Parts: sequence; structure tokens; C-alpha cells
Amino acid sequence: MVSAEVAQALRWAAARLTAAGVDSPQWDAEQLAAHVLGTKKSELPRHFELDAAQHSEFVDLVIRRASRIPLQHLTGSVGFRHLELAVGAGVFIPRPETEVVAGFAIDALNAAGLPGPVVVELCAGSAAIALSIAQEVRGAQVHAVELDEQALEWARRNADARVRAGDPAVRLHHGEARGALPALDGRVDCVVANPPYVAEHELDEVDPEVRDHDPRHALVAGPDGLDVIHDVVVTAARLLRPGGLLVIEHSDRQAETAPAVLAGASGWRDIADHPDLTGRPRFVTALREDLRA
Repeated sequence: MVSAEVAQALRWAAARLTAAGVDSPQWDAEQLAAHVLGTKKSELPRHFELDAAQHSEFVDLVIRRASRIPLQHLTGSVGFRHLELAVGAGVFIPRPETEVVAGFAIDALNAAGLPGPVVVELCAGSAAIALSIAQEVRGAQVHAVELDEQALEWARRNADARVRAGDPAVRLHHGEARGALPALDGRVDCVVANPPYVAEHELDEVDPEVRDHDPRHALVAGPDGLDVIHDVVVTAARLLRPGGLLVIEHSDRQAETAPAVLAGASGWRDIADHPDLTGRPRFVTALREDLRA
């Protein structure tokens, strides 16, 4: 049981965050308390008090969270599958729905049983997907491509941390999705991407944590949100070997339009759309046809 003092602080924090419109006030309050105490959320019952400095820090963090600064910017990290990744200003914060996208690619690669599969993540941001694949797919040769230099620094920080933890290295590349990695043309087993997919007119509808703090270039992709998805499809068509797998995340409003991009391009088969854990349309997959047949 959480001590009376900590419980009182959590009640105040949850009420403050609820009034500010934060979606998960109790969760966020507990995460901030754990961060201040230097412990895990599950370990909060073992802590009996906040000293004066900790209490002051906790109050400050709650006030900042109530102003809709992302929780992950305040704690400096985000959990993603089996990883803890560093995030902050200048990089898109990976969401739980993207864990499902990464999981599909991981499961497909493991089921295929390829020795040393070659995998490319486009629009990599923090490199969450690439690092998860490197950790969970034995022998995978993983490349991550990111255009923005600030985001690439976050990816590099995370990649270096995973190497120190004993995970296989991910090769990072600075560049845009459309012209990425010509040396790998026809040799890649899986291309996966969580590209920008917010339509320009939809930006005002996005939560303030995303709209005001995630980089705009990581969110908005033209008038219909499909500009970068088109680029990913073009690049994947070049990179993938026959039978290679493409996995692209999209918004829940693109269940028809994202698959239509693939259907309108030549050389793709088994195009299918998939839901996230909430049942909302979330990502499209396809296999590269053998155009030599």
C-alpha cells in the first residue's frame, strides 16, 4: 500500500491532471512520482515519503504535465516493447500502437526463419522499430534511415545504449526515405515504416502533446497525409527482394486510402490492412511480387 503522504501527493496530482484534460491522470501521476523517487512505478508502495526537494520537483513536474508537455519529455524516456528509449524535444515519441506494427514485422521475420534477414526501417525517428527488430530477430541485419539530424541524434543515443546493453548494432543512415540505401536494392527482406501521416487540415485535431511538441515534419504529410507513404512504397519496391515484406503504419482514417497506394502501384500482392489493439485500422502490409516471372 502506498504511504499516506505519497498517496496524498498522487491524489492531488491526479486531480490536477484530470482538470487539465490529460487522458491518463492517475498513470501519469504515478509515473512522475516514480521518476522523482528514482524507482519503478510498481515499486511506489515501498516508498514512504517525499523529502522537501522531491516534493518540490514532483509539484513542478505535475504543473508542467498539466500544461500538456508530454510525460515522456518530463521523464526523458519511453517504454517500447522490451526497450526503454531516450526521447525528448526534436524526436517523435513512439506510441503503443507502433509496438503492434513492430510486432507484426518481428513475428513474420521469425516465422520465415531466414538466416541473417536484412531489414530497413524508414522514417526511423528514435529507431524504436529498428532496435526492437535487432533485439528480437536473431541474426537480423538492421538499417534505420532518418532525414532529420536532431531525430538522428536521438536514434544514435538509443542505438549506442543498446549496444552497451549487449544487443546487436543497428546501422544508422542520414537521408530521406525516397532515395534511401541504393546499395541494398533487391536485397532487403523487410521494409517497415511509421511515416508522417497526418493530413494538413487535421493538425488542429491532434492532441496538444503531439501537435505542440512532436516535430511537425514527423506528423504532417501533405493534404491527404499520404505523401510520405507514397515515398515509402516507391523505395520499398526498389529495396525488397521478390517475396519481401512491407509494413507501413497509417492513421485510423486511412484504412482504405493507404492500401490504395499499394494497389495503385505495380508489383505488390497480398495487400492487407490490420488493426491495432484498440481495433482501429493501423497498418498495411504487402509482399513484393517477382516481376521476373
